[in-house]
Amino acid sequence: MIRFSVLGIPIEIQPFFWLTLVILGGASGADSPEQILGIGLFVIAGFISILVHELGHALTARHFGAQPHIALIAFGGYAAYSGVRMSRRQSFLITAAGPTIQLVLGFAVILLSLALPPLSLHGEYFLGTLIWISFAWAILNLLPVLPLDGGQMLEAALGPQRLKITLWVTIIVSVVAGLAIHEKTGSWIFPIFLGMFGWQAFQQLKGRSWR
Repeated sequence: MIRFSVLGIPIEIQPFFWLTLVILGGASGADSPEQILGIGLFVIAGFISILVHELGHALTARHFGAQPHIALIAFGGYAAYSGVRMSRRQSFLITAAGPTIQLVLGFAVILLSLALPPLSLHGEYFLGTLIWISFAWAILNLLPVLPLDGGQMLEAALGPQRLKITLWVTIIVSVVAGLAIHEKTGSWIFPIFLGMFGWQAFQQLKGRSWR
């Protein structure tokens, strides 16, 4: 486990974070030094993009007086905070800051790639991967599915009295988005996770008494 801090915010990286990025980077097809290098560049790009995402949450929480910390775990990470009870508006802004700064990173890297002289194939691959991960991760997180950022933003916007609506939106979007992602990519990794989120929302819906 790796621990360090960025801008005064404690960060913890668990081993499964690296393992997940290696798998997503194509470890099953790593049968040459060139492919191994490509996986390494994918891991570095994923680390940078996801860390920036979580720093967006953490720095915004600190702006509102909280004491944040970040943990990078399998399939992503989270930024938690303590010391302050946030309003719905503050919670919404903290959650929105993660995908927002990640999209900004994606656009910034696009501008950087246009300004730089021609790069090597490895350099182009790294920048392209950083752009792709930044946009894909931010867009996925903006889906209105609990516990993704979009679901938390919807929950903060609607409030606790409308949790039933948030849960139904989670169920519907998780099914539709999961099928669409599988149809587009052929992968079951993210559809399975979305299915799990939808099932959790369904169980929560069943387990509560609604007025």
